[in-house]
Amino acid sequence: MVRPRTTSDEEILAAAARAVGQVGAARLTLAAVAREAGLAPATLVQRFGSKRGLLLALAKHGSEGGASPFEAARAAHRSPLAALHAALAALAAPVESPERMANNLSFLQLDLTDPEFREHAAADARRTNRRIADLLTDAVAAGELETRVNVPRLARAVQVAYNGALILWSLTGDTPLKQALRADVDEVLDPHRSASS
Repeated sequence: MVRPRTTSDEEILAAAARAVGQVGAARLTLAAVAREAGLAPATLVQRFGSKRGLLLALAKHGSEGGASPFEAARAAHRSPLAALHAALAALAAPVESPERMANNLSFLQLDLTDPEFREHAAADARRTNRRIADLLTDAVAAGELETRVNVPRLARAVQVAYNGALILWSLTGDTPLKQALRADVDEVLDPHRSASS
């Protein structure tokens, strides 16, 4: 008789994401993920086959789950620009320190050097860009941004500001990350705000 799974793949992938944040992708071990998930390493091998299989599953899960912070922010805020700030802050929430940022950036090395990982990272980047553009389109309709704004170009600029803010904050840490992120994104948005907003 097959025993039912008591820990879902989603819970395991969340544990894997936490473990990557603690030690980085290169130093990650199945034993570390198993400890974080409260499982035996053999369970991870049964489900994912290998460390690479687990990391690919994590990359795929991340690229498919990119909408949830945006959906949650939309539900919580009437203002599309407030929702945008909230969604970006939620995306950045796992970056609690420069060390965590470095550990998460170790995943980027896989994204840049391995075609299978790159495919998931590119899908995630495109999906995030669309979510940003959707909120900017809503902000135009709500009168928060000027009607003549070029939404695709502004969405790209916001995404670049978001990623750049994470890197600069990791190097300087002058202000809390959430505050730095908001200031950098506002620097991009402010010239496009409507006079009535």
